[in-house]
Amino acid sequence: MPSTIIEVRRSYSPEQEGQIIEAVQSALIEGFKIPQDDRCVRLLTHEPHRFIVPQSKSQPEFYTLVTVSAFFGRSLEAKRNLYQAMVHRLREVGIPADHVKIILNEIPRENWGLAGGKPASEIDLGFKVEV
Repeated sequence: MPSTIIEVRRSYSPEQEGQIIEAVQSALIEGFKIPQDDRCVRLLTHEPHRFIVPQSKSQPEFYTLVTVSAFFGRSLEAKRNLYQAMVHRLREVGIPADHVKIILNEIPRENWGLAGGKPASEIDLGFKVEV
């Protein structure tokens, strides 16, 4: 049930944007073992002057920040798998591996409202978080 924001600093075509979103979604499925239909990924495009990046980047226009908010409970192994899958899949759509930054925010289930306003800790999620 992750909620994910991808932030970029250049414009992409609608087709490329879809590829980036699907790359991140696929990495979430692979790394965190979420269900295929668990989808909440957004792409935000910033003007380059509104999104500064490390000067050491060879192609700063490709710098990509992915922020994943997810339930607390994934193992370090699952997190490693997510990070590697994310970098690999974004590289497949032209984003250099060293230009991807991933931030994982882990949220206790009682701090996430779902199913008509119920805490996620009180509902059957339909998948295992502790992977």
